[in-house]
Amino acid sequence: MSTTDPVNPQKSRTGLSRVLHAGKYSLNGLQAGWNEKAFQQESICAMVMVPAAFWLGQSWEQVALLAGTVVLVLIVELLNSGIEAAIDRIGLEWHDLSKKAKDMGSAAVFLSLWLCGAVWAAAIYYRFIA
Repeated sequence: MSTTDPVNPQKSRTGLSRVLHAGKYSLNGLQAGWNEKAFQQESICAMVMVPAAFWLGQSWEQVALLAGTVVLVLIVELLNSGIEAAIDRIGLEWHDLSKKAKDMGSAAVFLSLWLCGAVWAAAIYYRFIA
């Protein structure tokens, strides 16, 4: 191996090969996420809520906002799980910075859930009550 060869041979891929390999890694990430209970629960909710967004939303903007907040929860949960996995790889012993990183990831999930709930509550209110 010469000094100009990439450390990671995946970095040398281009074009369709790069896209296909990236897709495979993304599917692997979704599969790894599925092994997390919180992601399973949120995914099952998403399977109901995303189709319901098309029924509840009264315009494409509302549908996009309703479905988008649900997908945002899944994205943030995957990122949180990634943070937790990286911290756990470093070591399982207690450390202030590890706790801080995990707490901040958890807070991000909490905020995304709160946003999703607020958007859905507002849509339900304006559709059925107002």
